[in-house]
Amino acid sequence: MSTDPIKKPALKSVAKTARPSKNEAMAAVRTLIAWAGDNPDREGLKDTPKRVVNAYTEWYRGYDLDPEAELSRVFEDVSGYDDMVILREIDVESHCEHHMAPFLGTAYVAYLPTDKVVGISKLVKVVEIFAKRLQTQETMTAQIADAIDKALKPRGAAVMIDAVHQCMNTRGVHHPNVSTITTQFTGEFKTNPQLQDRFLKLIGK
Repeated sequence: MSTDPIKKPALKSVAKTARPSKNEAMAAVRTLIAWAGDNPDREGLKDTPKRVVNAYTEWYRGYDLDPEAELSRVFEDVSGYDDMVILREIDVESHCEHHMAPFLGTAYVAYLPTDKVVGISKLVKVVEIFAKRLQTQETMTAQIADAIDKALKPRGAAVMIDAVHQCMNTRGVHHPNVSTITTQFTGEFKTNPQLQDRFLKLIGK
């Protein structure tokens, strides 16, 4: 019997899909309108492909932005401050990657600084960057916490998102009053239940 180690197949890198042109995107919208059963050339719809593509540029602008760059400018003069920094009630406007339907809600973000802090508007920007991509709420929650951990090296980070998903409200089970809550804790927030509890109380949850 051979004693040679079994070689595992090399992992394939995922190629980035080339972005179609604006005209190609508008043609795709025309196809969807026709598939839905309407006439893309009628008066009310003839400019819809252009409007949809412009809306997509806004809704999915997060693909062109870098969360690490937003968190790269820090302030090291914290005068000994070592308690939580918390941002509450950050608006979340995102789209479900399964049905491309909106989900809307609120994010709450906290971290325990070590020797540096970041401008609070930058944390809001990080939430916006990840929200402006096709997402699952679970993934987005983890991505925000991970970005804070990598950039700021805090003692811990905490993220909660509370959102309502239109893919569940307007199709499928049709339950309009159900919201989804996701949390992600790192560092001391993950290992210390009292910190988790304090965070949840301070954000009103």
